Amino acid sequence: MRILAINPGSTSTKIAVYEETTPLLVRNIRHSIDELARFPTVTDQFDFRRSLVLKELEAHRIPFAFDAVIGRGGLLKPIPAGVYEVNDVMRRDVKHAMRLHACNLGCLIAYELASLLPGCRSFIADPGVVDEMDELVHITGSPLMPRITIWHALNQRAIARRFAAEQTAQHPEQPVRYEDLRLLICHLGGGISTAAHLYGRAVDVNNALDGEGPFSPERTGNLPMGDLIDLCYSGKYTGEEVKKLIYGKGGLIAHLGTNDMMEIERRIAHGDAHAELILNAMIYQVAKSIGAQSVVLYGKIDAILLTGGIAHSDYVIPRLRKRVEFLAPVYVYPGEDELEALAMNALSALRGEQKIQEYK
Repeated sequence: MRILAINPGSTSTKIAVYEETTPLLVRNIRHSIDELARFPTVTDQFDFRRSLVLKELEAHRIPFAFDAVIGRGGLLKPIPAGVYEVNDVMRRDVKHAMRLHACNLGCLIAYELASLLPGCRSFIADPGVVDEMDELVHITGSPLMPRITIWHALNQRAIARRFAAEQTAQHPEQPVRYEDLRLLICHLGGGISTAAHLYGRAVDVNNALDGEGPFSPERTGNLPMGDLIDLCYSGKYTGEEVKKLIYGKGGLIAHLGTNDMMEIERRIAHGDAHAELILNAMIYQVAKSIGAQSVVLYGKIDAILLTGGIAHSDYVIPRLRKRVEFLAPVYVYPGEDELEALAMNALSALRGEQKIQEYK
């Protein structure tokens, strides 16, 4: 079976073509600020990005013949994890999504391209709005503001399955499935999400977009509420500007003027005490977040998995490991391969290994 996976991001559109489990093409199509500036909204970028996908396939002489096209899931309403066939309800909802983000284009492009091929199906898998938390976990101190989740569901669940497969390979006499494990998984990227996974469900996870949890390269994380209210009514910022300060211009960017971890580590190596203090504070907050999630599992944890781009850091990982390894063994999976995760989800759905769910 041949699968086309599409992952639209803020400044790029990543695509991959898989034949069964073998990648035939993996490309990262970058978009300049000037290219994107001519579009009033992210939704207006649809034709631009779709045409680039087709041109990339043509340039690499990949026949336009697929059994499935799978796109990165958008910021839809909360749904359980799994593979979903793109339908009219999903397309309608994503066009009116609660947040504007390039990931919202994933299902739209997948549906459009699949519709050009007889028998080809279009999917999304494990979008960032996956919510499998119990009612108790949604409750806050105000009924006006229940907890919601926006997190790295696709990569976290893929890493959990990878860990289970590795454990099985090491001990084939005792096969291990993701659904058998109690895991704490932390995705360290532009945003940081920390989740407690209990037997195949993320039963608690922070909202890694809107300012819950640790601060990150681009997000503020939790803030003193009184000070935030004062800031909102200071007259210095509009509501949209305050939101941008929280996600996009918060965290390391706000403190150090950059979200480039290599640059920050270079500064520290050259004696920048302020950069060292700020990065150590982020590590401290991430460790506290992982520690808090350990309570969700009553301290019964099979492993802690660290993933995402920052998991490459030789500065961050040893310091974070030192703070949390007393809870459980720590395993590191640097980077994220969302294209492979998308393709493997589509393949397992086509093979009947997992149920294809209907978005309603």
